[in-house]
Amino acid sequence: MAESTDKPGTGRHAKRISSILVTQPKPASDVSPYFAIAEKYGIKVDFREFIQVDPVAYKDFRKEKVNIAEHTAVIFTSRNAVDHFFRICQEAKLEMPAEMKYFCISEQTANYLQKYIVLRKRKLFVGQRTAADLFDVIKKHKGEKFLYPCSDIRKDDIPEFMRANNFKFTEAVIYHTVASDLSDLSDVKYDCIAFFSPSGISSLFINFPGFEQNGTRIAAFGPTTAKAVLDAGLELDIEAPQPNAPSMTGAIEAYIRLHHGPDVGKEKSKSGKQSA
Repeated sequence: MAESTDKPGTGRHAKRISSILVTQPKPASDVSPYFAIAEKYGIKVDFREFIQVDPVAYKDFRKEKVNIAEHTAVIFTSRNAVDHFFRICQEAKLEMPAEMKYFCISEQTANYLQKYIVLRKRKLFVGQRTAADLFDVIKKHKGEKFLYPCSDIRKDDIPEFMRANNFKFTEAVIYHTVASDLSDLSDVKYDCIAFFSPSGISSLFINFPGFEQNGTRIAAFGPTTAKAVLDAGLELDIEAPQPNAPSMTGAIEAYIRLHHGPDVGKEKSKSGKQSA
């Protein structure tokens, strides 16, 4: 099925969103755009991870016969990859050499890397958001031997690029991505569910094989997640990033304002609560 084409405020969009399920962990800080949306529009926002990460045991990693010390550069695409890479290094009693180069998919991943090492500009290279952003930078480092620590479920873009351009490259599976047990959500209904990976969509149907979308709005972050929504036969209502909404919260808020009016959430009762 294609992205929903109902006119603003009609059909499946007519009912206001009063509850959102975010398929990610609850933010550690009380300062979050999700909490701002909840307060501004009187919406209940819950958080629940639809996927969980299981580490690859060091003894199993050794069976892959990957020699980390042979490499001169590491490509990181997520915080999970950072955490599990350095877990493996710790268990191997291996300290990263000062000259090791790090290629991070985003500024957020690069900042998270500081949890484990002291970063220097000469060895850190950062993309904007996607792996494609890094490719032009990587091309300038033909002489490096790259290590790509990843999950057993990952996109093909980086391996395909590395092979197509004849880079010295090793892929190392250091964690597994599996569906969470969501049985406690079986009787819980939400007006909107926000997904961030194809694995989240898979988890939805693993846990609820008979899931029917009905009036639930589906939000997806990233093109691969959006494609997974459509491939699953669901209607895609909210897609991020967009030029005017680079974040999931921005896209959700834009949807609310489009379908329920620009003034929704502004009117308050005398008690200070959001009006219906």
